[in-house]
Amino acid sequence: MSTIKSRYDVVILGAGHNGLVAASYLAQAGLSVLLLEKNDYIGGATTSQQIFPDYDARLSRYSYLVSLFPHKIIHDLGLNLELRRRAIASCTPYVNHAHQGALLLSNVDAEVGRRSMCELTGNDTEYDELKCFYALPRVFAERVWDSMLEPLVSKEEMSRRFKVDEISREAWRTLVEEPLGNAIERYLRDDLVRGLVFTDAKVGVFTHPHDSTLLQNRCFLYHLIGNKTGEWKVPVGGMGTVASELECAARKAGAEMLTNVHVHALNVTGKTRTVEFHVNGKNESVEARFLLINFGRNVLAKLTGRFFQPDRTDEGSVFKINMLLSRLPKLKAKKIPATEAFCGTFHSDEGYERMSISYDEASDGRLPEKMPCEIYCHTLTDDSILAPDLREQGFHTMTLFGLDAPWSLFVRDNEEMRREAEKKYLASINQWLEEPIESCLALAHDGSPCIESKSPVDIEDALGMYHGNIFHNAPTFPFAERREQVGRWGVETEYENVFFCGSSAVRGGAVSGIPGHNAAMKVLELCRKTANA
Repeated sequence: MSTIKSRYDVVILGAGHNGLVAASYLAQAGLSVLLLEKNDYIGGATTSQQIFPDYDARLSRYSYLVSLFPHKIIHDLGLNLELRRRAIASCTPYVNHAHQGALLLSNVDAEVGRRSMCELTGNDTEYDELKCFYALPRVFAERVWDSMLEPLVSKEEMSRRFKVDEISREAWRTLVEEPLGNAIERYLRDDLVRGLVFTDAKVGVFTHPHDSTLLQNRCFLYHLIGNKTGEWKVPVGGMGTVASELECAARKAGAEMLTNVHVHALNVTGKTRTVEFHVNGKNESVEARFLLINFGRNVLAKLTGRFFQPDRTDEGSVFKINMLLSRLPKLKAKKIPATEAFCGTFHSDEGYERMSISYDEASDGRLPEKMPCEIYCHTLTDDSILAPDLREQGFHTMTLFGLDAPWSLFVRDNEEMRREAEKKYLASINQWLEEPIESCLALAHDGSPCIESKSPVDIEDALGMYHGNIFHNAPTFPFAERREQVGRWGVETEYENVFFCGSSAVRGGAVSGIPGHNAAMKVLELCRKTANA
């Protein structure tokens, strides 16, 4: 941009996917919109990058799959997105009487899962009980999902929607009123199966099955209600395609964007909102009728000089490893080919009791002896993120997502703890492989392996997410928990016409676009009220 206007209807701080969603809706409605981004690229955590310079492979460094992005937003904004189904849902290896096996669950053939579960447990009972358990979040999703793009209803009103039959009442009680561990232990008997279910309640947060805060319930719901199915799909072209499509939609609608912006002051208490920033070697200042915040409450507090008081459940607990492989490793479980094992989510050391131990060890301030984790190989579903020559040679990307790695473990000596955690997570995977995964890593021209690890401290440093929390703060229930929230959009701040449009909002978190949509609806609602006054 060669010129910047002195005033806009809307200024959005942060051009991640939620900021782009909000910009697209608002610009399409005819408002003047300016997005300010601190990085030299658009897309935030959803962008794809060439992490390993010697290879033409575009990896999504911080985000991987799509489930919560509503079809309505895709349709409204005219996005050209293909979300491809993974043939395999999950693979969980185990040792049973010296026998190396693996529990394989399919997204396309239920009988694959039934046979695999029977091989693990000796009968069909556990598989049938697992189906009964998963019927509960499915019912919950059916009754809640459409409300995610509407003003918040009270907890009492939402609960009335579940008083229609026994399974609905059971879904509400199980997922909202009691710790998730109660239902897992009530429905399921096998430790491996219990752990497989509970991982969705731990990804990104530090919690346990009987956490009285119900943090585990809230996290679980975010992983199971997306578009009423909860299925996580691979965006063709990588996660960066989501960001680029949204950027195109926003620019086409007329939104303006600036990168390499350093915001150094906000005035949010006057009649107008003012943003002071440095860009292209100059200090600039713009006024806005509305200001949308696409970063965490911690960053807003810093910019406004306010005290930030987080909740203990806001701490992030995640360790990410990105890898480029020259070949897929073989499993010790001979019956499962690597192309199936790694196509879905490959679970390791995520047994129910094992994760209780690792949680306790991390709570005591030390890295767990065995660190629970899961890995994904999205190039088995969509290899378009690899250059043709890499595809021909059998290269693949691999991403590891580590659990029970809270920020507090890394903050004192991040470098040393990152190295130690990386070793432990790779060792967890290697126990199931015929060859160590390190031997499958592609090598850069200087001989260094193509592997990158990110601790919660690294994530906070790179993205500003409080204590590395990928949700910005603890996930929320999809309804108003306080009386003053009822009828609002869940994006409001203490400042007039200043709204969260990212994961910090109620119903924020993950790659969803939901808070971006809801912030835009809040602005348009206020515009209509002003026009009709």
